[in-house]
Amino acid sequence: MPLVADLPERLPVVIAGGGPVGLALAMELEHHGVSSVVIEPREEVSWLRPRAKTTSTRSMEHFRRWGLAGTLRERAPLPVSWSDEAVFCTGLSGREITRFSGCLGLDLTGSDLAAEPGQQVPQPLVEEVLREAVGPRLVLGGRVVAVEPADEGVVVEIADQAGALKRVHAAYVVGCEGGRSVVRNAMGGRYVGVDTSRPNLSIVFRSPELAGLVPFGPAVHYWVLNPDQPGLVGRLDLDDTWWCIAQGVDAAVTPLSPTQLVHNIIGTEVPVEILSTDAWRARMLLADRYGRGRMFIAGDSAHQNPPWGGHGFNTGIGDAVNLGWKLAAVINGWAPESLLDSYEAERRPVAAQTIEEAARNMSTLAPELSDPRLTGTDEQFELALPGVAAAVQASKHREFHSLPLTLGYHYADSPIVVTDDGEKAADGPQDDLYRPSAAPGHRLPHRWLAPGESLYDRLGREFTLAGDLSAPAAAAIVRAAEAEGVPLTTLDLRGDDWTELLGGALVLVRPDQHVAWRGDRADDPVAVVRRAVGF
Repeated sequence: MPLVADLPERLPVVIAGGGPVGLALAMELEHHGVSSVVIEPREEVSWLRPRAKTTSTRSMEHFRRWGLAGTLRERAPLPVSWSDEAVFCTGLSGREITRFSGCLGLDLTGSDLAAEPGQQVPQPLVEEVLREAVGPRLVLGGRVVAVEPADEGVVVEIADQAGALKRVHAAYVVGCEGGRSVVRNAMGGRYVGVDTSRPNLSIVFRSPELAGLVPFGPAVHYWVLNPDQPGLVGRLDLDDTWWCIAQGVDAAVTPLSPTQLVHNIIGTEVPVEILSTDAWRARMLLADRYGRGRMFIAGDSAHQNPPWGGHGFNTGIGDAVNLGWKLAAVINGWAPESLLDSYEAERRPVAAQTIEEAARNMSTLAPELSDPRLTGTDEQFELALPGVAAAVQASKHREFHSLPLTLGYHYADSPIVVTDDGEKAADGPQDDLYRPSAAPGHRLPHRWLAPGESLYDRLGREFTLAGDLSAPAAAAIVRAAEAEGVPLTTLDLRGDDWTELLGGALVLVRPDQHVAWRGDRADDPVAVVRRAVGF
């Protein structure tokens, strides 16, 4: 890995922060032929705090674009086929209350809905896979400490571990360094929103005997509705490593040791070895701006939301892809700098929607769902069971079946999307049913073309004109793209099935697989192309 002192004086893009979002941004830029440098203070990834554990279907589709989906699945401790269920119980050796199946997009293997199912995988492994792929573009042991605008770019000041400073000139800088973002502060940005008062304590522990005591079968989540100690438990691997969250526990004041908390949550005093603890409080924060001049922010630097539903870092991956292709288009010279204005216009509403959905999920956690009768006699349990099970199903269904958010978010109101007279896009998840749509702004509906061959595999790296290429508008759009210097791939998809899926003869698909325009004709094809790239 290069050292801070070895950095060149001028760089196209400096990325502050090498968590999953910063690394994903580097991958997206590289996907479009643009080099970048990621500055990350942590020399090693710690496995003691696994943080995010769900990589969503949509994020896995992006990993597929970068050629990394297979690698991540091969190295994930839990195969995607292991379980797609969430079990609500009185303890891991106790009574089952209810369960959900088909959770978190883990059941989508082979489905036409998506090119990739979701994947249960600890965030440290995601970071390791991305670090290896980013390779020499990652500078470890450095930290961005100051940013200031300069002619045609930004001056970035980077400190190494010894405190020595290096100043470089970057055409653009992106802050992916979390809540204390130097780049956000340099932009004059600030969070709006609240930190919640409810504390939580995450614990990673080892217990070789625990799996053999669980009567419920495999599950990605076991929600424990025990009023004395409600919480959430899951496996980190298929050996003996587990994670749990003690909900409502303040580590600073609780008289209970981590071992006692684990025993209370799992409901048995099986031997456990505590590996790590991590105290945290959920935040619902959104930056008031996503960019200024040549400075931008993404991921936790731009938004923070409660983890319930698994949307946190996945929203940041969406930021990285959206900003990445646009920065590359501008740097590569085929789009104007005004294209970058659409980043905030498109991604900030998605983050606001995600925060709202995660807050909704957080409003009903294990403490609210617990009933003392659940841990009483058999008769008491049977009396409480119908009401508690119904409450769980009503309050948690959308949390585990969130495809309307993870696949259905859209950019219909974007300044670089050409709207049509087709179906009106919903403002957010209305229920738990995802309805694919090729309306402008939406993610292109997916189909398998052959075993293992996704429609997305046939899209170009930049723009793609897909559909019936004999339609009147096709040749005109191709000529307009050539005249404007916009890279365009064509994909012929003919037949009634394709016309029905697309809602028209043709769609112009962006590099991020969202639809920029749809139609049979284009009265002004040059205007369509110029609008799509930010003019």
